Parts: sequence; C-alpha cells; structure tokens
Amino acid sequence: MAEAKKAKTEEVAEKAEDKKVIAKSKVKPTEVLAKAGKRSKKVQEAEAEKAAKEAKKAEGKVKTAAEAEKPKPVQKPHVVRYSKNQKAARELLEKDKLYSLNEAVELLPKLSKVKFDATAELHATLNIDPKQADQMVRAAAALPAGTGKTVRVAVLAGDKDSADAKKAGADISDAAELLSAISKGKFDFDILVATPEKMPELGRYAKTLGPKGLMPSPKSNTVTAKPAEVIAEIKKGRVELKNDPNGIVHVSFGKLSFSSKDLLANLKSVLAALQNARPTGVKGVYIKSLFVTSSMSPSIKLDVTEAIKEAKS
Repeated sequence: MAEAKKAKTEEVAEKAEDKKVIAKSKVKPTEVLAKAGKRSKKVQEAEAEKAAKEAKKAEGKVKTAAEAEKPKPVQKPHVVRYSKNQKAARELLEKDKLYSLNEAVELLPKLSKVKFDATAELHATLNIDPKQADQMVRAAAALPAGTGKTVRVAVLAGDKDSADAKKAGADISDAAELLSAISKGKFDFDILVATPEKMPELGRYAKTLGPKGLMPSPKSNTVTAKPAEVIAEIKKGRVELKNDPNGIVHVSFGKLSFSSKDLLANLKSVLAALQNARPTGVKGVYIKSLFVTSSMSPSIKLDVTEAIKEAKS
C-alpha cells in the first residue's frame, strides 16, 4: 500500500515537472507528455493546427523559389522626353563645352522660355565633407546690382540700434513684438539680424529658427554690433552661401530681366565670396564644378579655372 502511494506521488510530481518544462522551454508537448501518459484532445488539435500552418508555409516557400527561377521581364530604358521649347533651348548649347562667365550670362536669357522673370542661379559642387565641422561653408556675398527680390528683415537689438536699423530699412525692429511672434511660430521675415548681447534671448528658439535657416550667425554676418549697416547691405542686395548635405552650394544672383553687365557683376561677386569662404579643413581642389542656370532652363557648365580668374579681376 505504501509503495502504491509512493508511486502515485512520484507520477503526480513528474506530471507537474513536465508542465513546467513545457511552459519554460521550446520542447514540443509531444516529447514530454508521451512520458506522462495520454495527451489531451486540446493539445492534439493545437499540434494539428500548427503542423498545417508549417506545411502551408513550406508550400509557399517552394512556390516563391520556383517563381524566382523564372527569368525577369526586361525593363525598357527610361527615355527622357523634352518639350519643343526645351529641345530648342538645348540646341543652343555646345556639347562638352566649358563656358566663360561672360558667355554664360549672355546665353542665359536665350535659354529661358518661361513667361515670367526667371531667377539666375549658380550651383557649385565643392570638394568638402559636410559632416566635418571644419569643412562647412557659411558666408555672404553682396550683389552690386541687387537680388531683384523683396527681402523682409527683422532685427533684435537695443533701443538705439533698433531705431537706426528701422531707418536703414528693417521691417520688424520692436524686440518684444519680435520675440512674441517667434514664440507663437509666426515668422514674418526672411532674415533675422541680432546684436551679440541679444543672442541669449534667442537661445530658447534655436530649435525652431535653426531648421528654417533663420538663426543669426556670425559666419553669415547676421550677428553684428552694427545691425543698421548690415540691414542696409541686405536691402541693397546680399545672398547667403551655404552648402547642402551633399556639399553643393545653390545661390541665386539676380533676375533675367537684369542686363548682362549686372548679372556678370553679381556672378563675379558670388564666386569671389565662395572662393574666400574656403574652409580650413579642405585640401587640394576646392571647387569641383560650376553650373549656371535659370528657372526651368538647361544648365551651362563653366570652366572652373577661368571662372575663378575672372571673378578676381
């Protein structure tokens, strides 16, 4: 009798241990329960369902593999289609020719087929690593003939400097009004100029102004002790030079309604400023390529060496 009780106790203990093993490990129920006795109907149904899913999954894999063996359809090459005006404009460009600055500004108006006053643009590919702090390009260029655009300028300065800035053409000069608008997410300006002592007040808005390119910076001369002079320069015509994540500088230097002489003067000024903004961390060639274009027109490739020489003259 005692032996029978002992055997039953051992059997109960073994079943309990088997349940723990099933719960804590990946061992299949069939492997453990076979020792303890007959499996329940629920367990059998679950195993059958699982086996059916695995079989279906395996069948799907076989089909996918068979499909992968089939030859892929040949993709037709992408053909660039140009409009009649675009074709006519491209015919004016000589293939593989490197143009001088003078030739480029003379050719620009002929390439433009749009019905509005197109913007003249310069695109410079630089030999820089934008991820390196000592290879970033941040500068400004004064355009002798102006930009042809209306620029809204805000200034954050003391009372005296704000009054002088307003006379110089600042659109927003009231410090309290400006900070209140920025805190509400209102940016009714294109450029923000600030004095050094006022910069701490903009610290809390750096994450808002930075991504929009509105945060004042000493490199772009928008943090200055003489805001009135900077604002007067901006109003006359000034553009910022800033590389994108690919190390390319995109900058406009006027409108096609400008005379060739004015466009050439502006272009030379931009190139001179770009050359002077060469980062200290750049070794060897600095400007890899230069292209001049206008809104919705083909690009004109410049001779980099000759363009730099012309800009210095």
